[in-house]
Amino acid sequence: MFGDLFGKLQEAQQKMQEGKQKLNDVIIDGEAGNGAVKVSVTGNREIKTILIDNQLMTADRKEELEDLLVTALNRALKSAEQAFEEEMKGLAGGMLGGLGM
Repeated sequence: MFGDLFGKLQEAQQKMQEGKQKLNDVIIDGEAGNGAVKVSVTGNREIKTILIDNQLMTADRKEELEDLLVTALNRALKSAEQAFEEEMKGLAGGMLGGLGM
């Protein structure tokens, strides 16, 4: 009985790891300022790229650039969090079914 349960738990752990790996390949974009700032993150919430329009690269627009970066990052990270939760929820549902619950 415990051997079977242990095997199911190992299988569940492996599936979660595979799900996290899959999320590394999911790229989610966020932008602000009508595309003046664009960021890309993975489904695991790792920042991959930040693109900034050259017009924002002046000293007098520093504060605007900072605000746009925060907005774009928050948008991308929020979407990445949703993708992460969906992936984990799908895995958890599959695991619980596999455990006979």
